[in-house]
Amino acid sequence: MKNIQIIILFLFTTILYANPLDLNTISSKYDLLADTTVYIDNTKKLTVEEIQNNTIVFEKNDKKLLGYGYSPDFNVWIKFTLQNRSNQPIDKILEFDSTLTTDIVFYDENKVQKEGLLNINNSRQFLTPTFNISLAPHETKVYYIKSSSHIATLIIKLTLWDKDKFYTEEIHHQFILALFFGAMFILAIYNLFVYFFTKDISYMYYVLYILGVSVHHSLYTGVSTLYVLDKTSILFFLEIAPLVITFPIYALALFTKSFLSIENQPIHNRLLSILLILIPLSLVVILSNDTFLKYRNILPLLLTVYLIYLTIYNVIKRNRQAYFILFGWMIIFIAIIAMNLSSSGIFDLYKYFNYIIELAFILEGVVFSIALSDKINNLQAEKNRAQSKLFEQQKNEKKRLEIKVDEKTNDLKIALDEKALLLKELNHRVKNNMQTIVSLIRLQSDEIEDEKYIDILRTIQNRINAMSHVHEMLYQSECKSHINTNEYFSLLIEELEDSFDNEIEVILDISFDLKTEEAIYCGIIFNDLITNSFK
Repeated sequence: MKNIQIIILFLFTTILYANPLDLNTISSKYDLLADTTVYIDNTKKLTVEEIQNNTIVFEKNDKKLLGYGYSPDFNVWIKFTLQNRSNQPIDKILEFDSTLTTDIVFYDENKVQKEGLLNINNSRQFLTPTFNISLAPHETKVYYIKSSSHIATLIIKLTLWDKDKFYTEEIHHQFILALFFGAMFILAIYNLFVYFFTKDISYMYYVLYILGVSVHHSLYTGVSTLYVLDKTSILFFLEIAPLVITFPIYALALFTKSFLSIENQPIHNRLLSILLILIPLSLVVILSNDTFLKYRNILPLLLTVYLIYLTIYNVIKRNRQAYFILFGWMIIFIAIIAMNLSSSGIFDLYKYFNYIIELAFILEGVVFSIALSDKINNLQAEKNRAQSKLFEQQKNEKKRLEIKVDEKTNDLKIALDEKALLLKELNHRVKNNMQTIVSLIRLQSDEIEDEKYIDILRTIQNRINAMSHVHEMLYQSECKSHINTNEYFSLLIEELEDSFDNEIEVILDISFDLKTEEAIYCGIIFNDLITNSFK
């Protein structure tokens, strides 16, 4: 009795879920997944024959997209029935819209076709896995798809296309992606050249971020797996998938740290440095042991959250560059939210705009490039302000030094005037003292009658006069370092002529200035020479 109930339940379920989809009633692009049934094979051992023996119960699916995340421990079987009620054969293309699913097997009655990331053949021309659907007039077929993904996330989305419509859309899609990667390449080259000219390490970190995003997105969209990588290279990138995912976030963290000058915030800088050290260490552990593969996103997610916090914190602190980064983050978050809304079936933005992620990355790149240019402008403005301030300081310092020099010059002039006055007074006093001595000698010689002693006293008197005239000339002259020899010797000659009654003509032809310290000695010598000549 119990077995009869199970059979009745199975037959009821089969009838309920086996309603075929009439291909004559659908549009040129149709989301097939909502018309399928699903079975999860946790053993990963069931064959298509075992699936077809009518003992496996499939569950009805009403979603347009199924996402299982990282799920290497089971296979997902999709069953659907298609019918052609027309008198004409129908050819369709079934698109498995996920480029990262590693293994896909399509069963069309006795035909088996393998696809997926690890089964890309050389004849494939499309970014996503596709299968040909052909129905003869009034023919009904049951199809099965087995999918699994032991490295990347498992996402299932099935779309039925008219061939012409699919080819047109595929060409358009690949053209848009080519524009996207070209734009990212231009941004990378532009910022790389700016780095060479400015030597600002922020630009190099941003170039690494752009390259990381481009590599990741080329794998996600299937561009690199279709046009660049062979199977060996694909396997290599699958093995290092955690590194490919983490690298753009790591480069963005280095960019944020340098661009926002986080090193000036000791606590934040210390925490960020710890995360930047832990992430490479965790990658080494994850890549060496598959057991930890399911934890690969924890630290990158933590780093992303911390970068958002740092950006908001610096915005609150009115860091101008933080506004640009926050705006870039908002663009990416809007794109991620749109993806999640589309995946959950709440609002399918892709229905209206299929390139929200590409547009978000381009806008983010443009915003960050503008931010870097703005940083250069700010640095240039700060440099100009510093130069203006330095110029003003130099100008003020020049004025201060000029005032100081004027003060010192005035003090020095006063000191020199005082010195000149003292020197003049000294020469005057020395000359007066010598004249006093001469007068005393003259008075003494008046009392002496011996011509010999009178002659001796006259000679002494003349010598003292010779020295006295030097001080007299220094007293009267503005120049204190030299004596006009012609004037000095002429004065000595007049003195000697008055001392003697001899009618002797002295011819003097000299034009030379003597140093003061030499003039006295030369004057005494000249005095004795002329005196002896008169005698």
